[in-house]
Amino acid sequence: MVHSALLPVPAGAVSIHAETPADVPAREALLDRVMGPNRRRKSSEKLRRGRMPAEGLALVARSESGALVGTVRLWNVTTGDGRAALLLGPLAVDLACKSGGIGSALMRHAIAEAARLGHAAILLVGDAAYYDRFGFSAALTTGLSMPGPYERERFLALELVPGALAGAKGTLKPSGRRSNKTRGRVDLRKAG
Repeated sequence: MVHSALLPVPAGAVSIHAETPADVPAREALLDRVMGPNRRRKSSEKLRRGRMPAEGLALVARSESGALVGTVRLWNVTTGDGRAALLLGPLAVDLACKSGGIGSALMRHAIAEAARLGHAAILLVGDAAYYDRFGFSAALTTGLSMPGPYERERFLALELVPGALAGAKGTLKPSGRRSNKTRGRVDLRKAG
């Protein structure tokens, strides 16, 4: 018998919500399954470690049964020359639900919410062919760098405010709220 949470879920059958403390164990399990054991060694993780996601920008997708089937989080960063931006990631969708539009729905929601909250730009490290559909481009990151190793062609950005990254330079730095850690995981209940 296949558990209903493991059946493919079309994007129309999911709803997107703000992440809650109760979502943390399911989110972490999903990230472990989808991203593997080395997920905490990525350069992006250096910018997330010890920080809380940007206010209002930790999102989850739930199936009709309530199962957590996707997640995306955005983090406050600054460029080397002091411009505020967001770093997106990780974006993950349950492997049983891949190609159902859930990742795209999470991305559209995250971008719209970031714009609504007044953020000027979003950066990420990811597959250019996938993120191009949302307007991300490596051309906007030519003067920027990540802390640690990364693939330059995968370092992408989207300006929510035209010109927000024009001439931006330097290495990204974390700038968000610091987190309280519980067994190596962010405790959202203690967030300010």
